[in-house]
Amino acid sequence: MKKVKLGNSNLEVSEFCLGVLPMGPLQADLPEEKCVDIIRAALDRGVNFLDTAEMYSTQTYVAKAVKERRDEVVIATKSNAKTYDNMAKSVKKSLEELNTDYIDIYHLHAARATEEVFEERKGALKYLTEMKEKGIIKAVGISTHGVRAVEKAAEIDEIDIVYPLINKKGLGLLQGNVSNMIEAIKKCHSAGKGTYAMKILGGGNLVHDIEDSINFVRDIEGMDAVSMGVTKVEELDYNLYLFGADNIKLDKLPDTTSSKKLYIFKKICKSCGKCIENCPNEALSFDENEKAVVDHDKCLLCGYCSPECPAFAIRLV
Repeated sequence: MKKVKLGNSNLEVSEFCLGVLPMGPLQADLPEEKCVDIIRAALDRGVNFLDTAEMYSTQTYVAKAVKERRDEVVIATKSNAKTYDNMAKSVKKSLEELNTDYIDIYHLHAARATEEVFEERKGALKYLTEMKEKGIIKAVGISTHGVRAVEKAAEIDEIDIVYPLINKKGLGLLQGNVSNMIEAIKKCHSAGKGTYAMKILGGGNLVHDIEDSINFVRDIEGMDAVSMGVTKVEELDYNLYLFGADNIKLDKLPDTTSSKKLYIFKKICKSCGKCIENCPNEALSFDENEKAVVDHDKCLLCGYCSPECPAFAIRLV
């Protein structure tokens, strides 16, 4: 696979980063050993870049998959911790669960944050910076869906890596539009920050237009790498094929949508009803807690609901 350097860091990674969230307990909830097998398959195919997080409950999966290959792999993880002490606990937990004595990239996990995040989480950022000085963390980053946080990250010396949400339709994007985020990414690149993208398929909602969606993000000036999640090896191989991996040969293109299901994150559902109003198949309704739920027998994966969700709570998994 094509290898790239993340900004001014010393980290060289595959352009394709395997995101471990979709296969884990929060989404597809595959058996642990199946997740380990998928991760190992990615490593065998030349992927050396993995992205996980404390809240995903997949750090132990990564540890098992990279056992005896740790030095070959760049691992990024992240924490929602805001204070110095809480970040210390998170980093300790990550080191233990990943079964490693160093972490390549540790992000402030700040999906919905604004430019105030660096002040609001200055204690957490201070701890990460100290761990970088000790060599326990190789690079400090921020993972976010917000344009303003990405813009501000370009000005923060302590931030080495920026992990923004970007896709061609702007699904899930906060505090701006696609053009705004592209300009913010360019600003980070000019400042020497490494950048890699998340949610390039809009939580799976752009899977019907996968090749163009991938190329749109890969072509952004200053974008070093792209993170994508998979739930089976066939899906992994198709993605790597689209990235031009020369060790992947496909006799036919797989159906990447047949096993997908609509999933609604109830914790972030705003109960606004916009998805229900825009569902032509009467597949969505409110539950007893006024949270949106899906009737999979009626859902046709038409995609009309997800663009209307202001909370980006609707995904295909």
